[in-house]
Amino acid sequence: MTALALPTLDLYDAWADCVADFGDEPIPGSGIWQLTDGVLEPTRASCAAMVEIARRESDVRRELPVERVHCDQYWLVDASDPVEVVGFIALRHRLTDHLLEVGGHIGYSVRPARRREGHAGRALGLVLGRAAAIGLTRVLITCDVDNAASYRTIESHGGVLEDVRGGKRRYWIGLE
Repeated sequence: MTALALPTLDLYDAWADCVADFGDEPIPGSGIWQLTDGVLEPTRASCAAMVEIARRESDVRRELPVERVHCDQYWLVDASDPVEVVGFIALRHRLTDHLLEVGGHIGYSVRPARRREGHAGRALGLVLGRAAAIGLTRVLITCDVDNAASYRTIESHGGVLEDVRGGKRRYWIGLE
């Protein structure tokens, strides 16, 4: 069953296996872009850096630079034994101008070997609950225009297409 896990070094081996599964593919919702130019060696040091970034960005008492937003990052796990990291999801607490155009409040990805198993839908449902809990009344989620699996997932959670901009479909989901 899909669950949300806070990033932790305790899951290093499962995290590294997940990151390796993506290969050269981008990993939305992972925060990895903050660590690298898009190519990540799944080392223990990289994992520790990601854990620290996630901890800092989720701390709403901490002031962030104006271009940054508080963000809750989770690793999607299949809570089987052993636990497997199957993807990533991030909840941004507010939108900057850039996020309003292309990023949205929520970004997510599921590792190639575990797609089409319902992990994205279950994780999105869990994160929508968290979004409501922090006071958001609606969230923006974007996906590439040709990513049918992602836009079906968004639509299945009540996403209403606003428009398409810069190759991204932009959906709003009401939380009230």
